[in-house]
Amino acid sequence: MPPSNKRRIVIAGGGTAGWMTAAALARFAMPHWQVTLVESEEIGTIGVGEATIPMVRLFNRSLGIDERQFLRETHGTWKLGIAFEGWGGFDERYIHGFGLTGRSLGVLPFHHYWLRGRAMGAAGPLGDYVLNAVACEEGRFAHIDRPEGSALPPMPYAYHFDASLYAAFLRRYAEERGVLRIEGRIQSAARDCSTGDIASLKLADGHEVEGDLFIDCSGFRSLLLGQEMGVEYVDWSHWLRCDRAVAVPCERAGPLVHYTRSIAQPAGWCWRIPLQHRTGNGHVFCSDAMGEDEATARLLGRLDGRQLAEPRTIRFKAGRRETFWKNNVVAVGLSSGFIEPLESTSIHLIQTAISRIIDFLPNGPVQAADRDAYNRLSVFEIERIRDFVILHYVANGRHGEPFWDSLRAMEIPETLAKRIAMFRASGRIVREHEELFDVPGWVQVMVGQGIMPERWHPLADQLDRTNLSAFLETVSEAYRKDVARMPLHADYLEHVCGKVAAHA
Repeated sequence: MPPSNKRRIVIAGGGTAGWMTAAALARFAMPHWQVTLVESEEIGTIGVGEATIPMVRLFNRSLGIDERQFLRETHGTWKLGIAFEGWGGFDERYIHGFGLTGRSLGVLPFHHYWLRGRAMGAAGPLGDYVLNAVACEEGRFAHIDRPEGSALPPMPYAYHFDASLYAAFLRRYAEERGVLRIEGRIQSAARDCSTGDIASLKLADGHEVEGDLFIDCSGFRSLLLGQEMGVEYVDWSHWLRCDRAVAVPCERAGPLVHYTRSIAQPAGWCWRIPLQHRTGNGHVFCSDAMGEDEATARLLGRLDGRQLAEPRTIRFKAGRRETFWKNNVVAVGLSSGFIEPLESTSIHLIQTAISRIIDFLPNGPVQAADRDAYNRLSVFEIERIRDFVILHYVANGRHGEPFWDSLRAMEIPETLAKRIAMFRASGRIVREHEELFDVPGWVQVMVGQGIMPERWHPLADQLDRTNLSAFLETVSEAYRKDVARMPLHADYLEHVCGKVAAHA
């Protein structure tokens, strides 16, 4: 196809969303599309350190990225799950580990046998039967290559990494493959009078960038979809009441854990994200329940190591745009919506948006049917993630604190209310379509925060007491032995990445 006939994609904004989009389009859409990214060094990005979920590995693998190089250049570590401290009760802790819960037996998910064993007094905590949770508690990790037919499950993992370094890493990847970067502040957009589409972006220096498809990666400002196209914001702050985050890095101290810590606080929660060279810390809180000065002091008073920078405050409102694609503008990342990082879903939402854009790349003018399908899929995905995050709040066990007491009493989305009611009555979780969180995730969070089913599936009663006890012990013992053979996470990381992993 001659260069003059190439269709033009313009990405508005850099950061993690912009450069992930550019890298993926460089890999899959070029050379038949011309890809240009416009960003300004005058405008900062949100990236303060990122925790992810396992699907990010698919994204990196699809780009052909070498894991060792990626970990070295982003100062990354592996991640097996999230430890929730003080959510189910002030002194309680559970781990939401990636991967399977236990091991299925026959047609039933494992947790039905665990529920019956618990009622018999023959079962340990649910985390004893989650391979990733056991590995988290022991501080061990290794890449596992299971032989075909192995009775042991895989150990899925994600990463912690420095978001700014990841964006820079992907920028190099994209530019090496032909993506054009233009430095400049977007001032306005020119519209096609007949279609309402954006025809070009006008920069502060007078430069004009023309395009056929515009991808809005401008962050919370949502310059194209929100401001220019006038797509309204659907506010979820009545369910997700935290609206601020204070973030600060500190020196890494203590063991290099391979899970994110989410530590409940009187008006929100704190994160700790372990990287090779430092620890990322943040305090997500509700400004109606706690002032910014108090929230900052609470965060700084709990750092594990020496503070490395001044705290940054990030203001946000949970919710989403009414639509994600309008005319020839599609939003990716914060410009499309935001759910606080409690379950590390921000990168995943960027990733799935990019995948859908590639699926729906127009071969000519953008078709309404394609936009409608894209929007339906996007809305379904983010609303089900919203429900999962709300679950943590409504099922809290922090009695006597006004913020948390009010959350237990709030009305919740009907989709979530029905799911909780079904699980409480029968232990059943029904995954709909391709929603992100599957049965093991819902079970771990519900059980971890005290939502216990009244019954289990009747087929679980077909196993007699002796065999049920033996089955439960076999599963937990197999996982303990499996983990015991693995090296310590820090040792394995240093083996893979070299001496950088040993630097505090």
